[in-house]
Amino acid sequence: MAGTLNKVMLIGNLGKDPEILHFDNGGSIVKFPLATSETYTNRDGQRVTNTEWHNIIINAKGLTDVAHKYLKKGHKVYLEGKIKTRKWQDQTGADRYSTEIQVNQMTMLTSRAEGEGMSNEGASNYGAPAASQPAPVQKTGDTAPSVAANQEEDDLPF
Repeated sequence: MAGTLNKVMLIGNLGKDPEILHFDNGGSIVKFPLATSETYTNRDGQRVTNTEWHNIIINAKGLTDVAHKYLKKGHKVYLEGKIKTRKWQDQTGADRYSTEIQVNQMTMLTSRAEGEGMSNEGASNYGAPAASQPAPVQKTGDTAPSVAANQEEDDLPF
């Protein structure tokens, strides 16, 4: 194989609300930790869960606004990107390294209803509350179907 590949695909849960940073040149980035977990049964029959934490950086134009506006702590998300290691110096002058995932594609996996239940602080109302949705129509001996029954049979997603 002649080339190389640096590609990461993750499905995990946000460890905290995304933090947005704006720069003087008009650019911005969004940062948040993402947890991925692996569960297995060990030799003793005990279930063991290993959680890995990833530092996520989103700097793709447009994607930063969507991530900051709609993602919240606990939400599940699918991310694609690449691994990037940065070298920096701490206060004592020692070299330090940070490994980050630079995201270029994102798919939100938490439904709107699940998202509302997870965090009501500052969460926008994605849809109507369950109490205000029409109740299912009970079929009676009537020969003419009601309007609500016809709407319920419609499978269109919009």
